[in-house]
Amino acid sequence: MTIKLYNTLTRKKEVIKPFLDDAVSMYVCGPTVYGYPHIGNARAAIVPDILYRLLRSQYTSVKYIRNITDVDDKIIDAAKKEGISINEITQKYTKIYHDNMTNLGNLRPTHEPKVTDTISKIISTIDKIIENGNAYVKDSHVLFDTDSFKAYGELSGKKLEEMLDGVRIDNASYKKSSKDFILWKPSEDDSPGWNSPWGKGRPGWHIECTSMIKDILGDDTTLDIHGGGNDLIFPHHENEIAQGSCISTETYCNHWFHNGIVLVDKKKMSKSLGNVILLDQLLKNYDKATIRVALLSAHYRQPLNWTSRTLDNAMNLINKIRGCIKTDVTVDKQAQTEITEILSDDLNTPQAFKYLSDLSKSSKKNIKDNAKLLQSCLFLGLDFKMQSKRSEIDKALSNKVEKLIQKRNKLRSTGHYAEADEIREELSEIGVTLRDRDGQTEWELDSNS
Repeated sequence: MTIKLYNTLTRKKEVIKPFLDDAVSMYVCGPTVYGYPHIGNARAAIVPDILYRLLRSQYTSVKYIRNITDVDDKIIDAAKKEGISINEITQKYTKIYHDNMTNLGNLRPTHEPKVTDTISKIISTIDKIIENGNAYVKDSHVLFDTDSFKAYGELSGKKLEEMLDGVRIDNASYKKSSKDFILWKPSEDDSPGWNSPWGKGRPGWHIECTSMIKDILGDDTTLDIHGGGNDLIFPHHENEIAQGSCISTETYCNHWFHNGIVLVDKKKMSKSLGNVILLDQLLKNYDKATIRVALLSAHYRQPLNWTSRTLDNAMNLINKIRGCIKTDVTVDKQAQTEITEILSDDLNTPQAFKYLSDLSKSSKKNIKDNAKLLQSCLFLGLDFKMQSKRSEIDKALSNKVEKLIQKRNKLRSTGHYAEADEIREELSEIGVTLRDRDGQTEWELDSNS
């Protein structure tokens, strides 16, 4: 089986062809740890997790690298605001990030480098870029000379002037050109800093990822796949390509993939709008499978518009599966053939969920389909081996069922029995059984739920 993935660089779906025969490498830009993760951070982790699972099914060796940015202006500001050290702030939010991602069913990467652990490599990488004539030193700053790299802009597919339109331009005196970007900068007295040939300072954002990749893979090894949110295409990934291409004659990265952003009611999340949805709060009210399906419900390349219906639709599918799945069936890798084939075509998760829905219907009478359903769910990170008991059902499901029962009772009381029966059928589809006794309606999940 071949895996096809849309390549942002070439603007078409392409078969993944690793640099090495039976080993594949993937790097994904990880979190800057200064606050609680939100659903946008979650999508940026769940999409590569699906790809990682798919790659593991096809290759003997998979290196999945996701960094931790633990030095940054936002981190410094957060530490000052909370009145704790930078080390304390990064440890606190790294743990929260890991806990949140694990709760969502994500696998841990094989490598998780931190910026602060990679400083020596960052310095040597910058030094090499300077030696190769692609960077210069001015006023204790090291800057990349964008004019020295003629392919600049290929990833974005735009001329530099177009890319910079609307972008805040730094016309600092130490720059030859406003287009040039920082590789190293001096540190303030109250900020973290490391000794370097250019004075005490810290790295720029873009050089961090390039250096961590090269530190793990080697300067002369091509990275197979690089991922991240589409908001990183410019300038971050554009700058990565420029830097990485000036270190070695080998191609920096063969395949670039980017996930769309998460909108809330068609608006970008922002603190000013008060529409930032934090994972911590979400995980208190919904089970992880529901959230995971919700975040994968739109194709990864498209924006995900998060509305009140997003979780409802995900919950319907999850409970439909719970209503028929059997966890004691025998499964093997053969049972996941169809789900991997679906995902191998550009990670088509909406089609994968349609497949699960169809299997839910047929699996009630077909034990082989039930095995496929269970194994497919496991492959997608939906672990139904631990089934929810009545007391453990998430609050959101309970609230939904109770509201539908109230609506049904009103319809029955007014003689609208056909519409009332439709609600019963809707609840049955998600594994909920109703019992009308002594003028009251009781409900419970089916035995397999």
